[in-house]
Amino acid sequence: MKAPTKSTVDVGGLAIMPFLSMESALDHVIRDGKVQSGVGVSVNSEIVMMARSDANLRNHINAASLRFADGIGVVKTVASKGVPNVRIPGCEFWEALMQRATQADIPVLLIGAKPEVNAAAVDKLQKAGLASVSGIHGYINDEQYIYDEIDVRQPKIITVALGAPKQEQLIARLHARYPDAFYLGVGGTYDVFTGHVKRAPQLFCRLHLEWFYRLCAQPSRIGRQFNLVHYLALHMMRRL
Repeated sequence: MKAPTKSTVDVGGLAIMPFLSMESALDHVIRDGKVQSGVGVSVNSEIVMMARSDANLRNHINAASLRFADGIGVVKTVASKGVPNVRIPGCEFWEALMQRATQADIPVLLIGAKPEVNAAAVDKLQKAGLASVSGIHGYINDEQYIYDEIDVRQPKIITVALGAPKQEQLIARLHARYPDAFYLGVGGTYDVFTGHVKRAPQLFCRLHLEWFYRLCAQPSRIGRQFNLVHYLALHMMRRL
């Protein structure tokens, strides 16, 4: 596979950065043991469709320092424009990032998810060797409390699991106030990491059918899946 010939590729108004490996994306965050401050966004088809109708979300994503293709639909659209790239699943990227943080002894703050999920994620990371990790669950409505915790703990990596676009909105406010850290929105990653939500079996992952597995497990997601159909139609018509 040849190297990408473009630094970004437009997908539905979002400037996606093509990568050929997980490691090359991770280098944008931790390089030589040091954190590169900024904001990371994993982009799938649903996010593209949301950003098409939400200018604030679109601007937030395009202003991020790292914008990688999470969903296979986005990967295929980038490839259709003649630029090779690989899919980087957001949950796998987060776990790899935590491993690098452990190796470099980088302080991390986990924001979001239910109290028991957040606590379990912190505990699991600590047992894996990440000593400087703390958490704030997603049911705390006092944003000043989050600011105070950041002041005290001084994390260099802050990941937020509140779902889009809420997590992106919080990240924008935090980044404006504390620019010397790397921020990443991670959706339901803590739930998967701690086993509270089962990830799709490997067969579904290899066939890029995680969306179908999630739909079967949570039929209430059917409304959200229409975004995937709309995205596919736009992709086939080359209107992305």
